[in-house]
Amino acid sequence: MIHPGFDEQVLVVDALEFPAEGDESAARFVVDAYGQGWKNILLYNLRGHRFIGSGLGPRTNSLKIDCYGDVGDYAASGVDGCEITVHGAAQDQAAQIMKYGKLVVHGDIGQAFMYAAKGGHVYLLGNTAGRPLINAVGKPKVVINGTCLDYLAESFMAGDPYDGGGFVVVNGLETTHDGRFVEQETPYPGGNLFSLASGGAIFIRDPHRRVTSDQLNGGRLVDFTMKDWELILPFLEENERLFGISIKKDLLTVHKEILDPSLVYRKVEPTLLQELA
Repeated sequence: MIHPGFDEQVLVVDALEFPAEGDESAARFVVDAYGQGWKNILLYNLRGHRFIGSGLGPRTNSLKIDCYGDVGDYAASGVDGCEITVHGAAQDQAAQIMKYGKLVVHGDIGQAFMYAAKGGHVYLLGNTAGRPLINAVGKPKVVINGTCLDYLAESFMAGDPYDGGGFVVVNGLETTHDGRFVEQETPYPGGNLFSLASGGAIFIRDPHRRVTSDQLNGGRLVDFTMKDWELILPFLEENERLFGISIKKDLLTVHKEILDPSLVYRKVEPTLLQELA
């Protein structure tokens, strides 16, 4: 493999003939390319190739990976610093045990997304299947523009969101055939929202108050404050830059009226362990 001529040079890889996993896989090729000094890697013709972004080692802040095609399981799992963009959907176990870095997904994500993650910033255009962010700790910060099936952030242990801890924003939107963003029937259809969490927070766009306490298990719905808005606003601004989801038009406008964020968003916080006892 040749070395890059300059840092911004992009290595473009046709992944079609690589096996889905193993020593000769596209994921191992990415690791080898990074070891040779490549900092911008574009993979296309992905067909279920697994572990893309895994095995790179620590402090990979300078690396960017773009993925086109059908990305397989475990994309971005274990990453520590690099930025991965999936131009489409991601499969199960994406960003598992992610430590640090950025993942952008222009589609949906499968089961157990960010299982046991320690950190990282993740932006998801679509929906995620069941059990996202279970057993996550540390400081993951996630924007889900769609929704998820159930068990969102079960046993979430992400500290104080106002002091560097983690949180999840759920916008409950879907795209129409003509590219508009509209509300889903409910921002969260399942149960066990923030089940048995001991840290962090969920911020859910729910202007019609459709999420109810019986969907929780160990958490509680509380008022959304200006402090909360100041916390999530920078992430919604980046979300707007990435996906074109306008804060004013698509998030704060309800029935053609721009509302105060406190009337649009709600917060789910952990119930204190003493109260559960």
